[in-house]
Amino acid sequence: MRHGKKVNHLGRKSAHRKAMLANMACSLIEHKRINTTVAKAKALKQFVEPLITKSKAENNQSAEQGTHNRRVVFSNLRSKEAVTELFGAVSEKVADRQGGYTRIIKLGSRLGDNADMAMIELVDFNELYNAGKPAKKTTRRSRRSKGSKEEQPAAEAKVEAKAETKAKAPKAAAPKAPEAPQSEPETKADDAEA
Repeated sequence: MRHGKKVNHLGRKSAHRKAMLANMACSLIEHKRINTTVAKAKALKQFVEPLITKSKAENNQSAEQGTHNRRVVFSNLRSKEAVTELFGAVSEKVADRQGGYTRIIKLGSRLGDNADMAMIELVDFNELYNAGKPAKKTTRRSRRSKGSKEEQPAAEAKVEAKAETKAKAPKAAAPKAPEAPQSEPETKADDAEA
């Protein structure tokens, strides 16, 4: 039984698995999307998202903490180019996102061994999904009333104008004739006969 064992070993020893995940993470950061199996994509998501969070936090921290984060990420990725890209372009794109930096899209089965395939991508770099969404407004929220003081007298003037027009309007409207009662369908008569 595998109760409580949440790490998918992917059929590899520890060193092989770490090297493979580091290589896949570097490819994901460089190309912004890669195709792989569903199991590897899920393992890669758990591996790369904390690293993206560390890269994003560099802007809000001191220089010493930023250097520490770079070293931690480099020890996992093992590629200077990937670390530079991650702390540069990627961290700027995901700066306002609170998590969920990657997306896994299932692609079907592989022809050779029928393995479930998937595409894993960085969410903010997909222009097709983000094209339909409007840019997020950066408005300040406050607890004050929504209408400004200048608009309130104008609204009161409109209400007064409506009241005056109603008073001036003639009340000579023709009385409505009572409507004829609608006949009920013949379904009840059919039910009584049956």
